[in-house]
Amino acid sequence: MIETKNLTKHYGDLAALVNLNLNIQTGDIFGFIGPNGAGKTTTMRILATLLEPTSGQAFIDSYDVTKAGQKVRRCVGYMPDFMGVYDDLKVFEYLEFFAAAFNIERKKRKSIVEGVLELTDLQSKSTTAVDSLSRGMQQRLGLARVLIHDPKVLILDEPASGLDPRARIEIRELLRELKRMNKTIMISSHILSELEEICNQVGIIESGKLVFSGTMDEIKQRMGILSRVKVRVADQPQQAVELLIALPQIQNATIVGDHIAVTFNEGADGDGIIARTLVLGNIDVISLEPEQLKLDDAFLQLTKGIVN
Repeated sequence: MIETKNLTKHYGDLAALVNLNLNIQTGDIFGFIGPNGAGKTTTMRILATLLEPTSGQAFIDSYDVTKAGQKVRRCVGYMPDFMGVYDDLKVFEYLEFFAAAFNIERKKRKSIVEGVLELTDLQSKSTTAVDSLSRGMQQRLGLARVLIHDPKVLILDEPASGLDPRARIEIRELLRELKRMNKTIMISSHILSELEEICNQVGIIESGKLVFSGTMDEIKQRMGILSRVKVRVADQPQQAVELLIALPQIQNATIVGDHIAVTFNEGADGDGIIARTLVLGNIDVISLEPEQLKLDDAFLQLTKGIVN
């Protein structure tokens, strides 16, 4: 649904993007992360037809963004990191204005506006002045605006920026609902823990170059991280370690504080064999907890802190 081929953008002598290659499938939520100045916003603006690349190509739903801008804009909803609002317009007037801008028939506008207001839970604010909305409500309105023409692709630049915790949770739930509607979503954020919860694909960019693109499991493989499990037992931890190390699937087992850290050999997995082995060894198992790679840790290890 979104594809770039050697996408490059120069601002004078500054290379904002260098041979960027992305491939985002229909229905993906793709988290695009990197430090300020890495090239995230430049990429998004090119995909939204707001910026011409220096070289390379970008496609949305197979349409070339530089040659078929009109068609691309029909299937893309772009939300910048800061949404300007119009003074003296009410929420429903604001949305009706954009519905008209997309040439939606007048007789259909009311029902479409009501639909996006319901989806974004803004019905109670329909007659409220746009410039009096809270930051969180304005972000919801921004999402309502980009949904007004029912685009296949949503490109969201820092949609949770400046929001309080409740507003961030509400935006996150809305994004999950949009995924259920089979929207393809590209989202940038500095709140990596939240991206980790909602994204099935991530891309890490630094100094205009793509450092990594793929799933969290693929990040583990790239970083050489093997599957790990935290095991808590009621007693006899040393005997438990000896039983586990003897298993061919286990690379290592070590007592760490109140648990045993178990590392599988590459390609091996299976919490069941751990539990079965310990129970047969007359050791009571309290819990088995897979150890998850955090996106924050991956970001720190895969990037070097370079800023353009």
